[in-house]
Amino acid sequence: MAAETLRPRVRRFPTAKPDGLVAAVLLSFLATAGFFYVNIMPALVAGLVEGLHYSQRQAGLVASANIYGAALGALGAVFAVRHIRWRPASVLLLLGLVVIEVMSTVVHTVPWMIAIRFVDGSIGGLLIGIAFGVIARTGVPDRVFGMLLVVQFGLGGLGVMVLPRLVPIFGVPVLFLTLALFSVVTLTMVPFLDDYPVQKTQPVVVADPSRRIAWGPLSLALLAVFLFQAGNMALAAYMIELGKGYGLNPDYVSTIIGIAAWIGAIGSLLVVAFGTRFGRFFPLAGALMLTVLGNAAFHFSASALIFGAANVGTAITWAFIIPYLLGMCAAFDTAGQSAAMGGFASHMGLATGPFIAATVIGGANYPLLIDVAVAALIVSTVAALAPARILDRVGRA
Repeated sequence: MAAETLRPRVRRFPTAKPDGLVAAVLLSFLATAGFFYVNIMPALVAGLVEGLHYSQRQAGLVASANIYGAALGALGAVFAVRHIRWRPASVLLLLGLVVIEVMSTVVHTVPWMIAIRFVDGSIGGLLIGIAFGVIARTGVPDRVFGMLLVVQFGLGGLGVMVLPRLVPIFGVPVLFLTLALFSVVTLTMVPFLDDYPVQKTQPVVVADPSRRIAWGPLSLALLAVFLFQAGNMALAAYMIELGKGYGLNPDYVSTIIGIAAWIGAIGSLLVVAFGTRFGRFFPLAGALMLTVLGNAAFHFSASALIFGAANVGTAITWAFIIPYLLGMCAAFDTAGQSAAMGGFASHMGLATGPFIAATVIGGANYPLLIDVAVAALIVSTVAALAPARILDRVGRA
């Protein structure tokens, strides 16, 4: 009878090894499905400007509303991730995304576009928070987050290269139908993932043993995620317009941004390969300083060479740093709540970046936008290093 009780549930589909490479890829698609519009954000903003004749400010507000909705959904996931069955919830959310993307193809006015993209973001944010919670239950979440960035940068780079060329031919709907197709593909992958139940093990405690989570270091880690994403996305959302504003050829700009995203996946591959073998403090310190310098280099974007090098360099460091930052958040709790908090902080940053950019970019004031982004990244660097040092000490102990 005991043997019957312990027999695992029979699955209709073969499942990938829970902590294996295939599972990391499948989980990466699941987490990307609600987030892919961010990876093609330059194409989306440029498409709204060119295809629907939105102003730069209006396009930025649509992008911001999309990600603020995602932040709301990610916040809901913080409270839901322990209690819901992640697989049925993911299927329903993916179906909801498909419906919303198709609806977006027939919307043209700015207020309605802002509203429907906010709903889209809310559904996607909840899906991402659930996916982050599942990733936190794997053996090495940093490595899975690294694979997540490989998927996002690889497919995002392709989207940024191809989609701006398709909008003049097929119109803005091609952007939203691409997002719908991605969700459909992800739906076919969900059955092949393992169950990933909530573990009963104790979470990591890095300060006061009487508390379940050390909120001080976690708060710094969350602040670092927020500012890092805000600083990067403030520039990334307007990168195509920035390049054109400095006099560069539009085709060159979209091509170099796409190529940079592909090359940037090298940063994620390094995380996949090494995990936390070298700790978090020194990799983060070096990469964050390079990120600050790379973003400052956009002041010299009138040079096509410098613009290309800055895009490649910041893409590599972005893909390298964010898995460590999200993995650092996940390390404070094995059930997935702190990982979901990291997802919420990430989305708040990604939403706030375009929102701030939309307010300061009036008159194409790109130098001010670059300065604001660099300042956010400097503060993010300071905030990230203390929790990274603490977790490294715990790891050695």
